[in-house]
Amino acid sequence: MRFDSWLPALLLGTCAAHAQLAPLDPDWKEVEAPPAPSFQTTGLIPLDIPRSSLRFGVDPASISLGRDGVVRYVVVATSDTGAVNALYEGIRCSSGDFKVYARHNPGSGWTVAKDTPWRSLHEQPISRHSLTIARTGACIGDGTNRSASQIARDLRASVDRRFSD
Repeated sequence: MRFDSWLPALLLGTCAAHAQLAPLDPDWKEVEAPPAPSFQTTGLIPLDIPRSSLRFGVDPASISLGRDGVVRYVVVATSDTGAVNALYEGIRCSSGDFKVYARHNPGSGWTVAKDTPWRSLHEQPISRHSLTIARTGACIGDGTNRSASQIARDLRASVDRRFSD
């Protein structure tokens, strides 16, 4: 292999690795999350979660993009027996983290999850639905998608149509 053919790739890889190690904004502050929104169980944007016994979907009307850069949404999980539960979550694309704000149970409604920490989208056990939402609509690299409506469009879109106008 010639020197001039692998050097650009090496430099590009080094720059990409350095960018991933760049420090996060030390002054970032999360705004107070709005209360858990009402949600629909019809018209959900389905998520493809392989090897899951649950069916997941995002309520498109619940998607919001906060001033703090956090994408918040309600994800609905339905079992094969028809049991429905929901989570009100947020994703911080710049750090690759997610957080649960509230849990919904059919009999009791929303229960606020107090003082829950931000957790890595890649932490074991992986929150596969949150990672899927981040990768297929909420985040573009380590930045947030343009708007709540664009996030909903990209979550609905086929792989080859995501993140385009």
